[in-house]
Amino acid sequence: MIRLPKDETKTMVAVHGWSGILLGLLLYAVVLTGTAAVFADEIGIWSAGHVSTQSSFERPLGDTLRKLGAETPAKYHEGVDLYEIGDHDLGIFFHRHEMDKGEIIARGIYYTLGKDGRVTDRRPATDEEVYGTRNDNALSAFLVETHVRLHLPNPWGLLLTGIVGLSMLIAAVSGLLIHRHLFKDIFTLRRNANPVLVNRDKHSVAGTWSLPFAFILAFTGSFFSFFGTVGVPIVAMAAFGGNQQVLQETVFGNPGKPDPRPTGIGNFDRISSDAIARAGTVPTFVAIENFGRADSKVTTYHSPKSGAIAPMTLLYNGATARFEQVKPLIGPKPSTGGTLAAIMYPLHFGNFAGMVSKAIWFGLGFAMCYVTYTGLCLWLSRRESASRSLAWLERTNMIVGLGLPFALASSAAAFLVAMPLGTAIWWTPAGFLIGTATTILAGCLAPNTAWLSRALRIGTGVMMLLLPLLRLLSGGPGWSTAIAAHQPIIVTLDIAFIVAGAWTLAELWKPRPVVHRPMTLQAAE
Repeated sequence: MIRLPKDETKTMVAVHGWSGILLGLLLYAVVLTGTAAVFADEIGIWSAGHVSTQSSFERPLGDTLRKLGAETPAKYHEGVDLYEIGDHDLGIFFHRHEMDKGEIIARGIYYTLGKDGRVTDRRPATDEEVYGTRNDNALSAFLVETHVRLHLPNPWGLLLTGIVGLSMLIAAVSGLLIHRHLFKDIFTLRRNANPVLVNRDKHSVAGTWSLPFAFILAFTGSFFSFFGTVGVPIVAMAAFGGNQQVLQETVFGNPGKPDPRPTGIGNFDRISSDAIARAGTVPTFVAIENFGRADSKVTTYHSPKSGAIAPMTLLYNGATARFEQVKPLIGPKPSTGGTLAAIMYPLHFGNFAGMVSKAIWFGLGFAMCYVTYTGLCLWLSRRESASRSLAWLERTNMIVGLGLPFALASSAAAFLVAMPLGTAIWWTPAGFLIGTATTILAGCLAPNTAWLSRALRIGTGVMMLLLPLLRLLSGGPGWSTAIAAHQPIIVTLDIAFIVAGAWTLAELWKPRPVVHRPMTLQAAE
């Protein structure tokens, strides 16, 4: 039981309410898109119809890498990035770092390799072009970009999501303090009580169960937002004379005496197989420094292995293919700070225990969305006397709360239609904007909030039911093909969309007792 003096309790209630009101709708949007982004990789597989399950790093690459190195100008041998694209094809980027308008960029030659190891594309490019959105990953990239930056230019998008994370932390702390009976509130759900109490109990139960998740999400999200936009420039200015490139080389690089003697790359296939055996997972990214020199280094990056929470990074001698060490994320030696920084990403996106942790993070994220939305509804219901002046906020809350899922489903539908035509990069955000405009128009024209709530839920339910059909009509693999290729993600997400759409529509026709209550609480239910 948490005991606070009466005046302090009132203060905490006010802080909790206003921290949610000022940035509540924005917080809802960030958390909802983040909940979807937890399954960004799986959504990418489902939406693009990827059925291959063998990683590019499990196929022979050494001879191709040497051949491409010989064809690429030596000035671009400073670094080589290798990462999977599409349906387990491979992207290889030979590059060097340059300063452009005060910012560090990578410029070089970009190659793509098909599953047979043949080069399918070769072109000059910068890192922005190489790692930008592609036609086949436009949907998953759109979800992640919306969650991380809200599609605002750097650094403003990251700063805004960081502020949202801090507001979430304030709401979580103040919410914890105003729960006088914390453990009792976890299980208190009076289904037959007054509608106001029923909705308050639902809000309290969902919020209490998701409190630990809220702390983790708010802290790790704020870390990501402020690390690059505030932390790095400050440290660079204080310790490196403002030179961020030197900072990155010092903190993230591999120290050692330069040795520019020409030396062929070591057995890259042996490095790949050894890294997979040591880490227990295939690399998500491989970086080669000083390609073709005696001081070459190969770094492989891996997701957390089974039973671990921190990702693993392995360092090899590029000239001899000899394993050197498990590399910490920050600095040349393991440290507490480096370990904490390394676990931030797995904790934020919940990918440290495979599908199990992702499913838990998705459920907790959904609970956080419910807490945010119903919190706004309850705040409005307690101010019924000011209902006329706050009517715009009530409609806005419903437009965002119920309209955002409809807009996201619209973007997915637009992607499925446009991807076979090669225009998904443009049509995916356009689909979201069309869905958003439709929602706003409905909010302006709806005669009342009950009608608006019903219309938005019908639209979302129907759209979700249509997604599996659109995927098949756009040339996506059927269930038998996906199962035969050992790719259950496609079938699983099809079923998930069908169930979610059917449940959304079924809830509208469920008989409810007639009770006189504010429309805001009807929407919250």
